[in-house]
Amino acid sequence: MIRQFAAGKVDAGAAPRKLLPMTQALNTRGAGRFELLREVLMLALTRMRPSDVSRAVCLLIATTLLAGCGINTIPTLQERAKASWSEVLNQYQRRADLIPNLVETVKGYAAQESKVLTEVTEARAKATQVQIPPDILTNPEAFQKFQEAQGQLTGALSKLLAITENYPDLKSNQNFLALQSQLEGTENRIAIARRDYITAVKDYNTEIRTIPGRWWRALLYPDAEPMQNFTVSEETTKVPEVKF
Repeated sequence: MIRQFAAGKVDAGAAPRKLLPMTQALNTRGAGRFELLREVLMLALTRMRPSDVSRAVCLLIATTLLAGCGINTIPTLQERAKASWSEVLNQYQRRADLIPNLVETVKGYAAQESKVLTEVTEARAKATQVQIPPDILTNPEAFQKFQEAQGQLTGALSKLLAITENYPDLKSNQNFLALQSQLEGTENRIAIARRDYITAVKDYNTEIRTIPGRWWRALLYPDAEPMQNFTVSEETTKVPEVKF
């Protein structure tokens, strides 16, 4: 029936009525349903003009080939790197929010450590005041300023936590212990966020510098620039040790 309809031997208006019994019969058999689907697809192709069929086939083949060749890899890796960067910023901001209460708690027991407390306060102010332009990930100078400011704050916090060893009363203060625990958790999350960002940027930069990524970049993504990555030494980025 369907072949006859495709050949133009069956009236188009009568075809649905004549096909209905056959469709109901085929619905009772799994193989029949598959055969019906194949027939319908063949019908659709045979009723199309040759030029439309060729165009549809070419479009399908081109789409499949392009998807398999990584046409979307660059934007995908770019968005992954940006998401990882956002997490880095979130964790640094979380740390900055904890510092004022930590400084005030320490000051209540170790006011004589004014130099260290001042260093922490100033380092935090500098880190939070660093301008973060929209193009920071591709701006070497802006990225360097950001990581230097955060590195200085990490160093100042290490000194602050070190001096608390000299004040037993401070170490037994419940508020200080809670802040210390939160800071330790935040530093660990910062380390994880940085690691994820480093990996994401490495994958992205590798893609745009190697084939076929280089070709796709030249053809479709000329604005895709290499992203900056953390370059400070391991000692500088070491998580401050928190002892209870």
